[in-house]
Amino acid sequence: MESDQRINKTALYLTFRLGEELFALDVFQVREVLDIAAITKIPRALDFMRGIINVRGTVVPVIDMRIKFGMSPIEQTLDSRIVVMELDLDGEITVLGALADSVHEVMELEANQIEPPPKIGSRWRTDFIKGVGKRNDQFILVLDVDRVFSADELTRIASVEREGAMATDTTGL
Repeated sequence: MESDQRINKTALYLTFRLGEELFALDVFQVREVLDIAAITKIPRALDFMRGIINVRGTVVPVIDMRIKFGMSPIEQTLDSRIVVMELDLDGEITVLGALADSVHEVMELEANQIEPPPKIGSRWRTDFIKGVGKRNDQFILVLDVDRVFSADELTRIASVEREGAMATDTTGL
């Protein structure tokens, strides 16, 4: 029943680029978009985790989406951004920043403009992709950001966030 209700819905998506591919995130999961800031590296972090940043007094883990998707690490340019987003981990919100080559626009896509991801022939894991949208002959991969990271990865990311917050608290005395 719920999927029937979604058919007629229009949703807003933030689009960003990784390499040659255009991705989209539901705007309701995006907190903000930041210029690249100084990222503090964390020892023994996951390979795609770049470190942590301070966002108005809050520790936010930063991940490199390119590495997570099996691409080469991001090469920071003037267009590079950090997309701060919220992910649901068993009903608890985890905040993290994702490095993107560039951020483009917020756009509307109707449900009938988004097709299911192809089952074969895709270089992307289809369980990460909600669907494929199309606009002006450009394919847009709509991410299911809650499924991009495993529960174990999100738990480890959240623990880095807590450790970073504790380190910040003790150094601020």
